[in-house]
Amino acid sequence: MRKTAGRFGLLLLPLALLLAPAAAWAGPATEADMSLYTRISALNVCISRAAGIEFDKSVAVAGETLAQVIQGQHDGVIQQVGPKPLSLDELRKGSINSAVLGAVEVCPKDVPADVLKKVQDVLKSRTGQAQPAPAGQPGAKPAAGSKPPAK
Repeated sequence: MRKTAGRFGLLLLPLALLLAPAAAWAGPATEADMSLYTRISALNVCISRAAGIEFDKSVAVAGETLAQVIQGQHDGVIQQVGPKPLSLDELRKGSINSAVLGAVEVCPKDVPADVLKKVQDVLKSRTGQAQPAPAGQPGAKPAAGSKPPAK
C-alpha cells in the first residue's frame, strides 16, 4: 500500500507543478545560469545512467527538463544567443545537446563510446571553443544519434 501511495504522489507532482503560481520572469538566462543548468542536466544523465537507464532516455529527460526550465524561468531567452525567445523545439534541441556535452565532461564512462567519439571530434574541430555551446545556440552538436557537422 505504501509503495502505491508513493507512486500516486509522483503522478500528482506534474499536476501540482502546473497548478502552482508561475515564477516571475527572471530575465534572459545568463552564461552563469546556463552553466548551472547544463551541469544539473549532465548530473541527471550521469545519475540515471548509473541507475541503469539507457543513454538516449537519460539524455531526453535531462534535455526536456532543461528546456522547460529555460522556457519557464527565462521565457526562452538566452543572453548568449540573443534577445529573441527560442521556441520550445529549439530549446529542446539545444538542451539535449547541452546534456550530452555536459555528460561527456562529468561522466564520460557513462556515455556510449560512439557518442563520446563524435563529441570529441566536434570539439577538436572547433578551434578556440573552450566550452560547449549553451542550450539553444545553433551549432551545439551533436545530440545522441546525430552526425557530426561536415568538415
